[in-house]
Amino acid sequence: MNTFILTFASLAVGSSLLAGCAEMTETQRTTGTGAAIGTAAGAVIGGLSGHGGKSVATGAVIGAALGAGGGYLWSKHMQEQKASMEQATRGTGVQVSQTADNQLKLDIPSDISFDSGRYDIKSNLRPILDRFAGTLNQNPVTTVKIVGHTDSIGSDAVNGPLSVNRAIATRDYLADRGVAVSRISVDGRGAHQPVGDNNTVTGRAANRRVEIFVAEAAR
Repeated sequence: MNTFILTFASLAVGSSLLAGCAEMTETQRTTGTGAAIGTAAGAVIGGLSGHGGKSVATGAVIGAALGAGGGYLWSKHMQEQKASMEQATRGTGVQVSQTADNQLKLDIPSDISFDSGRYDIKSNLRPILDRFAGTLNQNPVTTVKIVGHTDSIGSDAVNGPLSVNRAIATRDYLADRGVAVSRISVDGRGAHQPVGDNNTVTGRAANRRVEIFVAEAAR
């Protein structure tokens, strides 16, 4: 019974923290939400361990600490970078968004980034990457992940390396404009994460893309 009461109380505290986030800045709200979720999760885990109220309380404290310190921050700098990239890419077809875990995402379609079967950067992508590199250099605490994708034409043996090379080409372009390579990781997913129908020309074009994620780690 005590375990249930403490678990319920911890969940209530987490809910209160979430409600209080309405008066916070974006950075405070992100951290507070993480703490609230961590508190509730930690309490439940502590209760399931079978050691009574003490474990529930301990789990809640640990969960709050992990929730507050983990994940990514959506800081003022991140918001400013998003606004800058929205302005720089307006009308180009590049999608700029904030992910559920507070990363900035640029989704760059094939008509801007790469021709079919190639990984050399097209001329109309260069001004966008130039502006992007500038925003990265103004916010050096962020990290960057670049993920390349292909359509389903060709085998995995071709599409896997092609998708990685697209990510590498993008990384190297940013590095040439002053972004430290140590901040950038690259990955390639081949044709395994389509966003369009590979049975159509339009769908295959949508699948030939590069996604760039920018994250500011919670500290």
